[in-house]
Amino acid sequence: MKRSLRRALWAGAVVAVTVAAVPVTTAFGAGTVTTTFTKAQDWGTGHETRVTVTNGSSATVTTWRIEFDLPSGTTISSAWDADVTSSGNHYVAVKKSWAGGIAPGASFSWGYNGSGAYKAPLNCTINGAACGGGTTPPTTTPPTTTPPTTTPPTTPPPTTPPPTTNPPNPGGKKIVGYFAEWGVYGRNYHVKNIQTSGSAAKLTHILYAFGNTTGGRCAIGDSYADYEKAYTAAESVDGVADTWDQPLRGSFNQLRKLKQLNPHLKVIWSFGGWTWSGGFTQAAQNPAAFAESCYNLVEDPRWADVFDGIDVDWEYPNACGLSCDSSGPNAFKNVISALRSKFGSSALVTAAITADGSNGGKIDATDYAGAIGNLNWLMPMTYDYFGAFAAQGPTAPHSPLTSYTGIPQQGFNSDAAIQKLKSKGVPANKLLLGIGFYGRGWTGVTQAAPGGSATGAAPGTYEAGIEDYKVLKNTCPATGAIAGTAYAKCGSNWWSYDTPSTINGKMTYANNQGLGGAFFWELSGDTSNGELIGAIKGGLG
Repeated sequence: MKRSLRRALWAGAVVAVTVAAVPVTTAFGAGTVTTTFTKAQDWGTGHETRVTVTNGSSATVTTWRIEFDLPSGTTISSAWDADVTSSGNHYVAVKKSWAGGIAPGASFSWGYNGSGAYKAPLNCTINGAACGGGTTPPTTTPPTTTPPTTTPPTTPPPTTPPPTTNPPNPGGKKIVGYFAEWGVYGRNYHVKNIQTSGSAAKLTHILYAFGNTTGGRCAIGDSYADYEKAYTAAESVDGVADTWDQPLRGSFNQLRKLKQLNPHLKVIWSFGGWTWSGGFTQAAQNPAAFAESCYNLVEDPRWADVFDGIDVDWEYPNACGLSCDSSGPNAFKNVISALRSKFGSSALVTAAITADGSNGGKIDATDYAGAIGNLNWLMPMTYDYFGAFAAQGPTAPHSPLTSYTGIPQQGFNSDAAIQKLKSKGVPANKLLLGIGFYGRGWTGVTQAAPGGSATGAAPGTYEAGIEDYKVLKNTCPATGAIAGTAYAKCGSNWWSYDTPSTINGKMTYANNQGLGGAFFWELSGDTSNGELIGAIKGGLG
């Protein structure tokens, strides 16, 4: 059965709950600019630290330089999102060339992995001023408070566009949107809508979802929607009707026409998804044969000019989704390697992956870093963390950017996924931030703030507990925000979803982290004038 919405009910995806320790935080301040060192992980022989610079002034901080000493037995082995040098135990961290300024009220985070157990840094300065007002910061056990970045302000900080020179990704920021093949039915959303909404001009790539994976091979998902459905002149992208004898019709032909009107636009055929990921288990047994079948399908002469590559949406390798896979941690990278070998260096090969950033979670189950060399980019699905698949709640935003006090599951937020992937060696500019163009909601809720109990899923147009943004913006406007995303209570229904304002904040995060851009599920959830895509485009700069 095809799903009207892409993602899993996480009740099936989450098989265990890991309770994370409260992070240890040490904060230093000079004037109104503060620096916070947060112990993200500590495994005895090593640790991960997050460092956050927060601008509490009324002017943009255009550059920063942090100097500090590490106690004996502690050294930095790798760092990301800052340029770090050292002399003995003295370290200097400066802003990356691609990172924008820090707007008033905003913050920027970088991180490092260290050897030895976590120890608070000493003698910290920022931009030459003593962080502690000229005194040495305490070396005793710091307070176990939540770092400022895990509870963002209800209003997202202003966006600072990335510089036009020396971008982190020479190919530019990517704006990637899914087109669901079944949308041409009940949703009445067609390729033409991408053009009339103005979205085609803002997108860089379209992911066509989904092709099937069955018998260890790639296969057509829906032949009628894909290449058989005839379009009238009024329905067609270019105003020209299909004829009965033309060799290609359906969405494939409409995508061809869309690309002709928008030469910058690339289209990638995505295979798998929640319903069809089970086929990857057999594909992993013979990756070369799988890659051969996919190449033959994607490069079929009838539509070879439509597609610029292939996307793997395997939910989830060596873990459980709709079904469980036990192919091992190397299966994913073996499949990707075979696809790259067959499709060649000029084709796009991408993947949508888990965003479970919990300790021992789904990111840890697979060697994503080992596959990244053969991928153009990775798309951690940073949404669907929480929803009415937990019928009694607690209510929580389904796409939190950061953690927050009371979050139902540690590691279930966008930043946790991004930081974990980077710490494993995935380059920031090969990661795209995921945005949902829909909300998830509960009913039977009496509490306006997140964390309330519920009696079940809120009514939805196509599926209980799920509703498009274009509907929610009018029927249940946002009344608050937490962890970088919006929520609303209307009667006894409680919804969480992203708005142009919260997307703006998330794009600020993507820029600050040096990410390659953003992607979203899916096009039909946006307004007729592409309101959310416009926010992504404007936020990325």
